[in-house]
Amino acid sequence: MTKKKSYVKLTHDAAMGITFALLFNKMVMGGLAFHEIAGTAIGFAILTHILLNVQFVKKITFRLLDKSLPGKTRLSYGLNVLLLISMTFVIVSGLLISRVVLPEFRYGNENWFKLSHMGVSYLTLTLIGIHIGLHWHWVMKVTQLLLNLKLSRARTRILMTSAAAIVLLFGAYQTYSTHFISKLEMMEVVFTGSSAPTGQGGVHRAESGRSLRAESGRPEGMKQGDNPERRTMKPAEGASGGGAPGGGRISPNFVSVIATYSGIMAVFAGLTYYMDKWAGRKKRISVA
Repeated sequence: MTKKKSYVKLTHDAAMGITFALLFNKMVMGGLAFHEIAGTAIGFAILTHILLNVQFVKKITFRLLDKSLPGKTRLSYGLNVLLLISMTFVIVSGLLISRVVLPEFRYGNENWFKLSHMGVSYLTLTLIGIHIGLHWHWVMKVTQLLLNLKLSRARTRILMTSAAAIVLLFGAYQTYSTHFISKLEMMEVVFTGSSAPTGQGGVHRAESGRSLRAESGRPEGMKQGDNPERRTMKPAEGASGGGAPGGGRISPNFVSVIATYSGIMAVFAGLTYYMDKWAGRKKRISVA
């Protein structure tokens, strides 16, 4: 692989990951318009990602029945297929509940699509983290190549271990503070076909309600059919003068949003990387 192609792939994937992280807060970058347009654009970015890796995809697809194909390669291929399906669902469900891109188009149970859209989005974030973890060696190799870093193996290991420890600690805190694991339970809605969580063995109604309001940018006391743009802002709100257009709410810091959800991705990436490393070491010991 040429240095130029490696640069394009790494930059493209990083931009796609950062954009996806931004989509977890509808108030960031000006509000719903960015959320929907950027979310739709990710669909084209995924197609570009597949085209950039088309030779690998073709090669592995034709070898899936080959018994000599490594288990890790099969796992990576299966993960990529699942990631493609989940990302497609997120984009399609987002269009079905759209208020900007397709404001007049409605299909089926809108509330089910909203909850499913959120639940599958959390799952997709997790899958992206696992995907990064499985390809972490490639990420580090390309990064060193592009930055012309000439470090010894010992220094590289120390640098990677230190960076991993800091990122994992930060990501673990963000995972805990955002109740991310609880939000993953919203996936139950996809399989039950219900437009509301059961509250038994899954997301509690109150918790899902808070999550839905937080992701939609709708204030706590506002009902489903109310228009937040018509809400009268209290003096205490937007006191800094940085309110979002139309609603008077302060737009969150996009750097904070990126850091939060990139940190969560990093947790799953780190866990995957070290589990893969442990499995590889165990396999070498058994062979020896």
